[in-house]
Amino acid sequence: MSKAILVSATAVATLWSAAAFAEKWDMPMAYAASNFHSETGAEFAQCVTDGTDGALEIAVHPSGSLFSGDQIKRAVQTGQTQIGERLLSAHQNEDALFGVDSIPFLATSFEQHDKLWEAAKPAMEELLESQGLTLLYSVPWPPQGLYFAKPVNSVADMEGVKFRSYNNATARLAELTGMLPVQIEAAEISQAFATGVAESMVSSGATGYDRKVWESLTNFYEVDAWIPRNYIFVNTSVWDGESDEIKSVVTDCAAKAEEAGTKRAVDYTDFTLGELKKNGMSVEPPSEQLATELREIGDTMTAEWLDAAGDTGKTIVDTYNAN
Repeated sequence: MSKAILVSATAVATLWSAAAFAEKWDMPMAYAASNFHSETGAEFAQCVTDGTDGALEIAVHPSGSLFSGDQIKRAVQTGQTQIGERLLSAHQNEDALFGVDSIPFLATSFEQHDKLWEAAKPAMEELLESQGLTLLYSVPWPPQGLYFAKPVNSVADMEGVKFRSYNNATARLAELTGMLPVQIEAAEISQAFATGVAESMVSSGATGYDRKVWESLTNFYEVDAWIPRNYIFVNTSVWDGESDEIKSVVTDCAAKAEEAGTKRAVDYTDFTLGELKKNGMSVEPPSEQLATELREIGDTMTAEWLDAAGDTGKTIVDTYNAN
């Protein structure tokens, strides 16, 4: 066999070997590909694929195209997919700790939220591990405001309004304000407002911008109710089966994704609120009466969360308040 043929054969064998041992993870995400969380996830996936020279490829599936938002966590736990992203406050019925980032008016700025996340992260990682999930990174949303199809100046103005609910906190907020909660996943928001299934929601400017809610809604109130987080986690059995080299690349890419995603959340806040205004929505702070009434509701919900979360929740909030 000539030297050239031998080299060619060796190259083919090397490529075949790499392909044979290449691994693929599918990563379902609930939000549109244009959403900054999805963009961050796509960059993370590419970072891993590049960093491992293709030994591990992560394929991102945005807009609930592989699994809907409410199915993603379970799909990763059961091994139907290897990795996924989820707004964990939607699973507060499993454990109150999942709702730590949705306690109304506890942490309303990014600076405050960073302190709350620092206090809660160890317990969150432990909880996820107990469910067979390993946390890779987490990115906050912009502060949550209230969307309506009419001006609202007091809680009384909310009576009977159909309100998009996506977790325990939003359902309870609806109950305490006299609104009617309707369970709606992120991918269904536009249709829900267009058809009148929902008339209001609490969400960030980012969601409103992504879903062009100005086509159905008219008013956004900057109540800064809370700053929820999206979490990217991997099936622990899958994770434990990876080499130290693969884990090192994934961990490094995850740290970069969390930093980039957090910066996007901050930058995106002003941009998206500006876009809501540009497209005809009224964007303003709540009236003094509405702000006061909402904070009273927030006090009630905080007390309820602390009662449900027990000693773990108390430790987190005490640590947060002490910093």
